[in-house]
Order: sequence, then C-alpha cells, then structure tokens
Amino acid sequence: MANKTADKPKWQHIGVLSKQQILVTRGVKMLGKVMLALLGVFIIILFLPWRQTIPGRGTVTALRPEDRPQTVQNQIGGRIEHWAVREGEKVEKGDTILIISETSQSYFDPELPLRLREQLTAKEGNEGAASQKMQATAAQMRALTKGLSIQLTAAKNKVKQAENVVSIDSADLVAVTRFFEISKARLVRYEAGYVNGLFSLTDIESRRLKLQEDNAKVVSQQNKLNNSVQSLLNARIELDNIRAEYDQSLAKAQSEMSSALSRKVTAQGEIAKLRNEISNTDIRRGLYVVRAPQTGFVVKTLKAGIGENIKEGESIATLQPEAPLIAAEIYVDAMDVPLILMNSDVRLQFEGWPSVQFSGWPSVAVGTFAGKVSVIDLVSSSGGKYRLLVTPTDPVPSKDQPWPKQLRQGSGVYGRVILRSVPVWYGMRYGGN
Repeated sequence: MANKTADKPKWQHIGVLSKQQILVTRGVKMLGKVMLALLGVFIIILFLPWRQTIPGRGTVTALRPEDRPQTVQNQIGGRIEHWAVREGEKVEKGDTILIISETSQSYFDPELPLRLREQLTAKEGNEGAASQKMQATAAQMRALTKGLSIQLTAAKNKVKQAENVVSIDSADLVAVTRFFEISKARLVRYEAGYVNGLFSLTDIESRRLKLQEDNAKVVSQQNKLNNSVQSLLNARIELDNIRAEYDQSLAKAQSEMSSALSRKVTAQGEIAKLRNEISNTDIRRGLYVVRAPQTGFVVKTLKAGIGENIKEGESIATLQPEAPLIAAEIYVDAMDVPLILMNSDVRLQFEGWPSVQFSGWPSVAVGTFAGKVSVIDLVSSSGGKYRLLVTPTDPVPSKDQPWPKQLRQGSGVYGRVILRSVPVWYGMRYGGN
C-alpha cells in the first residue's frame, strides 16, 4: 500500500511529458520513406517503354498448300491386292503405295486391248472402203459429165439438121404450091380458049394432067414437110431426154457419194471411239498401282486388309510431305485486325518448348521465337476470329534461335503480334495488351 502511494505522483507526472519522450517514432519515418520510394518507382515505371501486343492462339501448319498433310486417293474402283508401305514409312515420289485389281466386268478380259485393236483395224478397213467408194463415185460423175457433153453435142447437131431439113422442105412446099397455082391458072385459060376454039381437047387434057401432077407434088411436099417437122420435134425430145437421163444418173451418183461419205464419217467416229477406249484401257491398267504423289511420310492408312473393295476416288492413306515450309496459324479477335500489318513482328511460344513471355517487354522473353506476319485473311473464320499465317523471320535475329526442326504440323502455338512502342501509362489507359 505504501508502494502504490509512492508511485502515484510518478504517473501523474507522465501526463506533462512530450510524446517524443513517451514513444519511439523511427518506424513511421521508415514507412514514409518506403512509400515515397515506391511512388517514385511507380512513376518511373509509368514512363518506361511498353510494346503493345495482340495475343493469338493456333497451330503449326504449312505455308504452301502442297506442304500440308494430304490424302492419297485411288482414281478407279477396285479390290485391294497388296500394301507396299506401312505407317510412318518414308516414300519417294512415284513409289508404290497400294496395288488393286479390277472389279468392273467391262474390263475383266485380259486380252481387252488386243480385241479393241482388232476392232479398230476392221473399222479402219471400213473407212478405206468408203473412201474408195467415194473415189469411184467421183470418177463415175466425171465420166457422166463428159459423156453428157458428147451426147449433148450430137443431139444439138441433130436438132440443127432437122431444123435445116424443115427449112428446105418448107421452101420446096412453097415452090410446088406456086407451080400448082400456075398450072391451075393455065388450065382456066385453056378451057376458055377451048370454048372459043383456040385450043384443042388434047391441050385441055394435058393441062388437066399437069394440074394433077402439080397437086400431087404439093401433097407430097406437104407430107415431107410434116415428116421433117416431126423429126425436129423428135430431135428436141431426144435432147431433153439426154439431159433428163444425165440428171437422173448424176443424182444417183451423188446419192451414192453421200452414202459413202456417211459410212466414212460413221467409221471415223467409231475409230475415234475405239481409240479413246484403247487409251482409257491402257491408262486404267496403269491405275491399278496407286503411287505417292510426292516425297513424304505415310502418316496413316485409311483402309485395311487384303481383298477389301474400295470405291473410285476414295481416300486410302494420309501423306505428310517431307520438307514443308512451316508456318504458324494463329487466330486473333476482329477488333485487333486493323492494327496488324503485313510483316509485323511476332513472338511465338511452341508447345513442348519451355518459354517465358512478358507482355509489353518481348525483349526479355525467354524460349520464344521470332516470326513475321505473311498472310492476313480477308474474311473471318468460324467464331468470328481472323487467321494469321506467321513465317520465320529471315534472317534470324542475332539473339534468337531458328525455329525448331522438330516442329510438327498440328501442334499448338501461342503468339503475340508486336505493335508500336508506347509508355506504360498509355498502354494502361488505352488497354494495350
């Protein structure tokens, strides 16, 4: 009790002491200095250079279409007889992959090419016969034309001769008619003189006999003229008949020429068809062996077994080309596409290769590889994203390594398309990746 009484004045005295004498304040000062230092560092960081980047994910692929995995197809249907490769095996261009046998009944005959060539020889003989027929018909037409010319000349001469005979007989008819008229006039005068006693009866009878003779001559000449006119008509009819017979013979020859030409054209069409069948048969027999279209590796066989039927154009194996030109196929959002340019730099991370990548500071990334944008799709892919094809940077930057040779198509890849350099505060303000 005495001690408590003795201590009471001491606690009362403490109330008038300053806080510096009560507590030690070095911790508060240290905290303030640390906060000031952190603020300074933060301000400095805000003005550090920051590289804007656009992220994208995808897979490893080939830049050229011919370097991408392809399926090998058979061009004809058939039955599998022998596999000449196994999965994972390397094949050269033209190496045998598969041998098939025929399943179409139209090609079962092993002597089919020989049979088709025999048919071709027969059709060529038909064509030759048709050509000879055309030549003979053409010679016949030339002979008809020449014969017509000769016959027409002779017939025209007969017509002219008949016309001349008609002219002569007409003139003779006029002459004898005139003589008849004179004889008639004389008889009239003699009869008048006989009545007057100037002529005797004998003279009258002589004149009458002369008149009858002249009349007979007129009748005879008239008949002769009629016969001449009839001969002229017959000559003209014969001329027309010659022309009609020529036209008929020429039409018949032309018909035979057309028939021969038709047979020749038909034979030529059948010859062309047979040649096409022979060529198709030879090519088809060469397709019994399915060969590698290019050098590469058989990734997977899509058909199995012996004796299995495969259809025309069916895929039988997957082939990976030997030395493809590797590219990275990554997809980016549509809103970022306008910022990407051809040949823009890209940093890539491949699955299976450990790496650390810092967004904004690609220079400090570890285990990444350099690339450049080679293709930007003009249309979006599924999901609304746009595809970029990235190829290795050539030449390889001094601090980088070339893309790994062990890359396989289809493996995953993560990339960042590098844009311009901006301060950190700009990237934070405008959402730079």
